Amino acid sequence: MPFIQVKVIENVFSSEQKGQIVRELTDAMVRVEGEAMRPVTWCVIEEVRSGDWAIAGNPLTTADVKALAAGAKV
Repeated sequence: MPFIQVKVIENVFSSEQKGQIVRELTDAMVRVEGEAMRPVTWCVIEEVRSGDWAIAGNPLTTADVKALAAGAKV
């Protein structure tokens, strides 16, 4: 049974956006493995506390991710 695990920084995505992530990732898996697998395809979104996620040794906050999404350089 497929298990899709997604980690994001807390408070970046709304409930609606997380629902969209789950639906679209599930759809992508089903396209590969076949529709019969949809009922047993699991998807979990885990939120990581702001500042507990780092890239290149630099912690990222919720504000940093929102700024990146808006086109800023962090």
